[in-house]
Amino acid sequence: MDKTGLKIINATMNLIMEKGYPLTTTKEIANRAGVNESTVFRKFGSKKDIVLNAMELREWNPDLAADDFKVYSLDLKKDLLKFSHTYLNKVTPKFVKVSLGLRCPELYEYTKDGIMQVPMVFKKGLTDYFCEMYKRGKINSSDHESLAVMFLSLNFGFVFFKASFDDMLTSLLKETYIQNSVNIFVNGIKK
Repeated sequence: MDKTGLKIINATMNLIMEKGYPLTTTKEIANRAGVNESTVFRKFGSKKDIVLNAMELREWNPDLAADDFKVYSLDLKKDLLKFSHTYLNKVTPKFVKVSLGLRCPELYEYTKDGIMQVPMVFKKGLTDYFCEMYKRGKINSSDHESLAVMFLSLNFGFVFFKASFDDMLTSLLKETYIQNSVNIFVNGIKK
């Protein structure tokens, strides 16, 4: 991607975070990127195409991968701390704001698979992990999917609150939250 294309993508995604996809115009995108509106169309063709290109870039995609959850120590607390750190370092409030902006009806058909990839990767990695921990007698629940969804919710809930309210709801720091939530979760499921 060339410099002009990146400027257009960044302008578009920042505007979407600020005002949503439907209210973001190509004229505003051009103004924010410092280019002519015709350059926007020449580079991308449409506002939707800008978004789809952005979703492929690391800046606008948390890049959560199955490999993030394949290496673990079999120490429940240590592993869940690692998984939380990985998730909350990659799935930032910025990403959540973008993700919410990409759910509008006129765009969602094109973005839903990309948006769903992140929680699905986390859920699958956690489900596999909890299955392994159950087989080894380290946890007491055989409902691995429910455990995975609960742990995903603990992490997503925190980043969602930060994205939505910044520190107005809680000034709890990410690290404090990770430590406390993992401790409580581990105490509830360990054997």
